[in-house]
Amino acid sequence: MKITVLCVGKIKESYLREAIAEYSKRLSRYAELQIVEVADEKTPDDASPATEVKILQTEGERLLRALRKDAYTVVLAIDGKGLSSVQLSEKIDALTVSGVSHIQFVIGGSLGLAPEVIAAADFRLSFSAMTFPHQLMRVILLEQVYRAFRIRTGEPYHK
Repeated sequence: MKITVLCVGKIKESYLREAIAEYSKRLSRYAELQIVEVADEKTPDDASPATEVKILQTEGERLLRALRKDAYTVVLAIDGKGLSSVQLSEKIDALTVSGVSHIQFVIGGSLGLAPEVIAAADFRLSFSAMTFPHQLMRVILLEQVYRAFRIRTGEPYHK
């Protein structure tokens, strides 16, 4: 199985880079992991709605160019479907059984995802109704994908 995490922006904080590296290493036992970053746009504190739309559009175009057409696409969206860790494991298992060999997860920037990116998804996944920093979301996503693979293989995991 190949897992791609497609995201906006680079990780600047060392503690987040270390956590991403740790979960990437753990996940490598189960899947080939690739993290693809597209450039983010600077969002002014007092950005107008029109400026925010332009930023989303620009970042969205970059994400759409990076999307693989041969992969099952999961976008992280607040209005997506919430799954438990076991349900995420079952979803990955069902995709594998149906012949999917590549899943790409898409994380937007600080303003979220452009509607065109959401429309290109096969599945919208919500981790919570809360808003998380997009950099931290990478860590949370990788931990949950790692946990899903441990559940799939019947290995112990922290409940």
